[in-house]
Amino acid sequence: MKQDDTTARPESRAPAGTRVRDADAHDVALMADWAVAMAQESEGRALDRETVTRGLALGVADPARSRYYIAERDGVAAGTLMLTFEWSDWRCGWWWWIQSVYVAPEQRRRGVYRALYDHVLALARVESDVCGIRLYVERDNLPALRTYEALGMEDSGYRLLEVEL
Repeated sequence: MKQDDTTARPESRAPAGTRVRDADAHDVALMADWAVAMAQESEGRALDRETVTRGLALGVADPARSRYYIAERDGVAAGTLMLTFEWSDWRCGWWWWIQSVYVAPEQRRRGVYRALYDHVLALARVESDVCGIRLYVERDNLPALRTYEALGMEDSGYRLLEVEL
């Protein structure tokens, strides 16, 4: 399910000047800024930056918990996403969940998310036990919905329910 450092990584179809790489500890501060901005922008929610930073640091340090990717345009960080993993007994395989998507405002509509998505899709296709890719999106975030649908993603028919603890 999760690749180790010895596994060959497929190349994505990133636009010229764009590359996708694994995030590392040096990216945590920027990703925390982006996470705080994303929550405010998409849900009007104010996040505690210290909590977000701690969560990101733990996630980046532990690939079993999550995987983070950074898209760079001309060597400058432009966007990010996180992957988490859900086992499906029905399919005897892993669902990869795309979460925490953020593209810097000045980098939007330039293929940054497409590069991230293509990278994840290419990684998933070389794994024999990945059954699909899912994500959730705030229902009123129409620009994001249009982007995901344009890449071939469809409404799964499920509703997301939760209880916060």
